[in-house]
Amino acid sequence: MRSKCITISLVLMLALGACGSNIQEDVIMEDNNITSEETEISEEDMSSFASGIAADDTEEIPEDTATNGEIVLNNEIEERCPTTLTATRSEVEYGEYTHGTYYSETCGMERGYSILLPASYSEDKKYPVLYLLHGIFGDEYSFSGDSGNKIKEIVGNMAADGIIDETIVVCPNMFAAWDPDQKPGFDAESCLPYDNFINDLTNDLMPYIEENYSVLTGRENTYLAGFSMGGRETIYITLKRPELFGYVCAISAAPGVVATTDKFMSHTGQMEESEMHFADGATEPNVFIICCGTSDSVVGDYPKSYHEILEANGTDHIWYEISGADHDNNAIRSGLYNLFKQIAYDKKN
Repeated sequence: MRSKCITISLVLMLALGACGSNIQEDVIMEDNNITSEETEISEEDMSSFASGIAADDTEEIPEDTATNGEIVLNNEIEERCPTTLTATRSEVEYGEYTHGTYYSETCGMERGYSILLPASYSEDKKYPVLYLLHGIFGDEYSFSGDSGNKIKEIVGNMAADGIIDETIVVCPNMFAAWDPDQKPGFDAESCLPYDNFINDLTNDLMPYIEENYSVLTGRENTYLAGFSMGGRETIYITLKRPELFGYVCAISAAPGVVATTDKFMSHTGQMEESEMHFADGATEPNVFIICCGTSDSVVGDYPKSYHEILEANGTDHIWYEISGADHDNNAIRSGLYNLFKQIAYDKKN
C-alpha cells in the first residue's frame, strides 16, 4: 500500500466531538463508572457533528490549494476537491437517494439506510459500493439530507468524466443499538452502539446490500469512508477487518479509538495505542487515508494523533491536512475526492 505524509500546518483546537469504549467485536457492555456533565446541544450542533458544518463556498481559498480546471489523474493528494466536480452540470444526470430497511440480527430489529444509486442504475450491470458513515447524533439521513456535501455531484461528475466507474453509495444508520429507545449522547454507554456497528455492517448490512442490489463484490470494489464519529469507526473497522475494504478514508476522525479525555468525557478507548496496526499477515487496504482540516473546531488534533500512532506502529497510510477547513463540508468533499482519485489511479494503472 502507498504511504504518504503531507503536512501543511495544524491549528490545535479543543475537541468537542465523540466518545469511546473498550469493546471487542462481540461488544461486551461494562460498568465503567464514567459520568459526564449535562451539556446542552443545539440541533445545529448535532447536525454539524453528524454531517459537517456548512461550508462557506464564497470563502477565499488559498491559490495553491484551489483546483478548477482539468483533472490530472495521478496518485498525488489535492487539498481541495476541484470545483468542476462539485458543480451541478446540465449535461449530467445525477442519481437520487432512496431509503430502505433491513433486518439486523446484531441489533434484533429493522434498521434503515439511504442509498444513492447511479441515475442509469441497471440490474444488468454491477457497481462498486462505498459505505459512508455519519458522525455522532446522525442517522441514515444525515448525508442524504445535506446537499452541501456535494456527494451526488462528486460521484456523478467523476463517473460522467470517465474518472471512476459509476458507484453505489450506502449511508447507513451507524448507531447500532440493541435497545430501540436508546439515544446517542456524550457518555460511554451511549457510544457503545457506534462501536457495535462493525458487527451490524459486516454481518447484516453488507450481505443485505450484496443480495438486493447489483454490486461488485470483493475488496477491490468495496470502499469505506466516514466523517467525525464515522471517521473514528472507519479507523477501527479498517484495523479489525482490513480484508474487507480495498479503499478507505477517515475524515476528521473523532476521539476514542484510544483512551483520552476531551471536553465532554473520558474515553476508555477501543484499543491500546500499541494495537493500532494491522495483524501480522493481514490483507491490508490498497489505500488508507486519514485527513482533517487545519482549522477543525470540533475534533482538533485527534486525527493527527491517529496518524502519529499509526506511523509509530509502522502502519501504512496516507495522512494530509486541508488548509483552512473546519469540521465542515470542505473536509468531506476533499476526503471523498481523494479517495475516488486513488481508486481511479489504481484501476487505470
